[in-house]
Amino acid sequence: MNRDIILAGVGGQGLLTLAAVISTAALDQGLIVKQSEVHGMSQRGGAVQSHVRISDRPIHSPVIPKGNADLILAMEPLEALRYLEYLSSDGIVVANSVPMKNIANYPADDRVIAALRGLRRHRLIDAVAIAREVGSLQSANMVLLGAGAEFIGLPPDALAQAITALFSRKAEELAEINLTAFHRGAQAS
Repeated sequence: MNRDIILAGVGGQGLLTLAAVISTAALDQGLIVKQSEVHGMSQRGGAVQSHVRISDRPIHSPVIPKGNADLILAMEPLEALRYLEYLSSDGIVVANSVPMKNIANYPADDRVIAALRGLRRHRLIDAVAIAREVGSLQSANMVLLGAGAEFIGLPPDALAQAITALFSRKAEELAEINLTAFHRGAQAS
């Protein structure tokens, strides 16, 4: 088993929480995990990305080589496009379709979405609308995780258990909201 996953977005979208959930689930399955992250200007809405590598064999580097990512999981559509050079020829992009326009010259929404739809393998989901329905905009990252869960290579139950474990430390209600968001994302895909 080997999965190389790029998580992409901007500061404040919960990418590091996504990485923690995936890593926790993989470790609970007895797998080896290496993770690397770049926070960029995350405090100001700048680019944030994380490489998550999962394997049943030793992993020698936390950084995914270009052309090797099995999955790009992106909270922001333009950020998904930024990391396409990392995607393998049979990889897939699962992205939130709602832009976070954090730069003055953000391209037209329809151009960004058209570029994603032009990819051979992609899945676009309005994670923000689903998170709003669940009752917490902050749970959009878990909606996206649900939409991409089948490509992560871990049992969905392992991801759900990791969500429960990580969010229960803060509050039981948070765990339930994020678990619901995860399941709604999986159903929407």
